[in-house]
Amino acid sequence: MELVKPEFGLIFWMCISFGIILWILGKFAWKPILKMLSDRENSIQDALDSAERAKEEMKALQAGNEKILAEARHERDLMLKDAREIREKMIADAKGIAATEGERMLKSARENIQNEKMAAITDLKNQVGVLSLEIAEKILKSELASDEKQKALVNTLLKDVNLN
Repeated sequence: MELVKPEFGLIFWMCISFGIILWILGKFAWKPILKMLSDRENSIQDALDSAERAKEEMKALQAGNEKILAEARHERDLMLKDAREIREKMIADAKGIAATEGERMLKSARENIQNEKMAAITDLKNQVGVLSLEIAEKILKSELASDEKQKALVNTLLKDVNLN
């Protein structure tokens, strides 16, 4: 029970041993512990600062990405516009070429038709001429079967020749 009722000597030695332990802890333990806590606090603060910088960089990158996307959209729109203009120009050129070629083909076809028509008319005239000669020959043979009729025709023809 002596420990429950401490005496002055016990308290004195306890205070001295407590002081020695405090001095040893202060000399060897608290400085490294406080240094570790300070280092830990600094590393946490650095991490927070680094996270803040990363957040700001992300905002800057997002703004840059949005700008790049806007430029890409603008370039895409320009390319599509150019492609439409080229397509329309090609269609217009093709229509022009087709119209020119169509006109040339129509002109050629008309010339061919005219040539064929003239050839058909010439052929028809030749056939009519041949048929007319055959008919005239048959008529003359039948009418000039006698010598008297032949002599009268020759005399008529000679009179016509002298008059011309």
